[in-house]
Amino acid sequence: MGRKNSKNYFLYLRSCYMTPTHLLSTISSQVACSAKQVAATITLLDEGSTVPFIARYRKEATGGLDEVLIEKIRLATLKYRELEKRKEYILASILEQGKLTPELEAKIKDCTDSNFLEDLYLPFKPKRKTKASIARENGLEPLAQWLMKETYQDVFKEATRFVKNKINTEEEALQGARDIIAEWINEDARARASIRLEFERHAEVYSKVAKGKEVEGQKFQDYFSFSEPLKKCPSHRILALFRGEEEGFLKIGIEPEEEFTLEKLERQFITRKTDSAQHIALAVKDSYKRLLAPSIETEFRNLAKAKADEEAIHVFAENLRQLLLSAPLGSKRILAIDPGFRSGCKVVCLNQEGDLIHDTVIYPHEPQRELSKAIDTLKKLVQTYHIQAIAIGNGTAGRETEEVVKSIDFGTSLDVFLVNESGASIYSASDIAREEFPDKDLTVRGAVSIGRRLADPLAELVKIDAKSIGVGQYQHDVDQNKLKQSLDTVVQSCVNKVGVNLNTASKSLLTYVSGLGPQTAQNIIAFRNKEGAFKNRTQLKKVARLGDKAFEQCAGFLRIPNGVHPLDNSAVHPESYAIVEAMAKDQNCSVADLLNKEDIRKKIVAEKYVTSQAGLPTIQDILKELAKPGLDPREAIQAFSFANVKKPEDLYEGMIVPGIVTNITKFGCFVDIGVKQDGMVHISQLANKFVSDPNEVVRLQQQVLVKVMEVDVVRKRISLSMKQAVS
Repeated sequence: MGRKNSKNYFLYLRSCYMTPTHLLSTISSQVACSAKQVAATITLLDEGSTVPFIARYRKEATGGLDEVLIEKIRLATLKYRELEKRKEYILASILEQGKLTPELEAKIKDCTDSNFLEDLYLPFKPKRKTKASIARENGLEPLAQWLMKETYQDVFKEATRFVKNKINTEEEALQGARDIIAEWINEDARARASIRLEFERHAEVYSKVAKGKEVEGQKFQDYFSFSEPLKKCPSHRILALFRGEEEGFLKIGIEPEEEFTLEKLERQFITRKTDSAQHIALAVKDSYKRLLAPSIETEFRNLAKAKADEEAIHVFAENLRQLLLSAPLGSKRILAIDPGFRSGCKVVCLNQEGDLIHDTVIYPHEPQRELSKAIDTLKKLVQTYHIQAIAIGNGTAGRETEEVVKSIDFGTSLDVFLVNESGASIYSASDIAREEFPDKDLTVRGAVSIGRRLADPLAELVKIDAKSIGVGQYQHDVDQNKLKQSLDTVVQSCVNKVGVNLNTASKSLLTYVSGLGPQTAQNIIAFRNKEGAFKNRTQLKKVARLGDKAFEQCAGFLRIPNGVHPLDNSAVHPESYAIVEAMAKDQNCSVADLLNKEDIRKKIVAEKYVTSQAGLPTIQDILKELAKPGLDPREAIQAFSFANVKKPEDLYEGMIVPGIVTNITKFGCFVDIGVKQDGMVHISQLANKFVSDPNEVVRLQQQVLVKVMEVDVVRKRISLSMKQAVS
């Protein structure tokens, strides 16, 4: 094979490391799926299929894996391949140095842990100038080797042999030898594994206030003198500690008990009671304090941060999923109000498609207090534009505006909704908003966004950077790349779960459809503007840069109401139209009849239509879709009213009030009770049972009853209980 040639060997490694059995066995054990399922999933992903597409339309291949498991396989595959690439580089590097032994090669090939892999590479890694390298330059490595033998001979007598050139005394010689030994200990894979285990089992994370920051850093007062076992420290606390350190208010450390750890390390390298052993002990202590402990501490800081990030990102992602799948009002004519005091309330009227058809300003509040005029304006707008619902932003003056609107007799029944406007200002100033409404100011755009959020939260919220929506936990402290990847995955999942109207969807919404992207989405809009509304899914193939693969991935998630083919408004994929047409032929009816008549569908025997391409899961999915074509999976929206309270001072302990869940964290949830300041329900107050995850009990936008436990107006804290609100 020509192993002497490192380039050839590098190519050899690349070919042998990506063997299916090596990858499949590792990943299948991690995600608890069969190797066959993992193999099929990886193949589909490598062919360019998206997670939503695989979960929905390739159940036969994956054995019915859902999006969660498919995503786990995708991430595990990426991680595995990154590790394998690192192995390739390390093996080639060591080979080039002429130091690759068969034993070392086997260890590296079999390694499944990135930290241990780096431990194996550490002795061969190019280094900057160190104390040990200087000692080697001064010829002291033989003395270090002699000391490690732990002979009973006189140490100083042996050291005398090395007093020459730049070494002036025996102590200098011994110090240099100890520096070399310290580096050997630091590079010893067994030693590093031992210290790593101590950190894993016994490390404490501690913090203290930075000198002179006692007053300025009061918000971190709980951590001015803090210590807790690292393995028990929850993610939100880890992130709070790191934020305090980042802002310069805290000093943080992570380490196990030093004396015990040093004793354990000494037992590994000292086997006799000799004069040499004393110098080895000094080298062990120096290695631990100067090299090993800082290195492993950094590793565990990174691990703790990564784990905390992962949990925080998971919380954010789950909250975002729930928010995106919030109940929509649907295609209604909506009057939306972005409330305000001094600057007035911006009012917009939207048609059933969400298009802006009118905008104005009213001043029902102080200082203008043009209440009668405002009421007349609203009455006229409701009558003129046949308004069916009213949306009011829940920010400044939201409750006051709601009170005004609900006092008006419009002569018809109108539901009034307070809409969470978090992030609306971000949208108003965005390029997307400027493109949609180039001639309107920020406040009009904000009011439009509020109205559209009521009609379809998903379609509107995809226009905003998910981090700005305000349902996260320490979202600005976590790894921003991982956060973006996770949130993009959630948005894509939600968009494809609901489905998208091909003829009305915005570019922002189309971008997240399986198989599409910003450019293809823009091309669809351009085609639609030029050619008119899509009449069938097949027309997608005429869109620029939308090839066969993209069509395969996106077609099933795009809907065309009143299209030429009845199935174009369903989740039945075009590749399965022939199956449905065969069903209709066998029943002597049309495809439209299958969609509309349950008695005909009941006669269909699913097993009859199973083929090598479409198995029973696909046929069953088709039959379910025929029963409810294009059904929106989201719940129906419910009207809601707050209690007669408007500020924290209106609350008292023991008071039971209605509220809406606005955010969920690992330690509980936050509830809007209408006083412009959310209250918190601690996880212990969620239910009359043990709760490990708040998502077991609550979801975003859920309407709940809570009992006021404590109101701290000064610290702006409201403590609530759900379990005590239930009699």
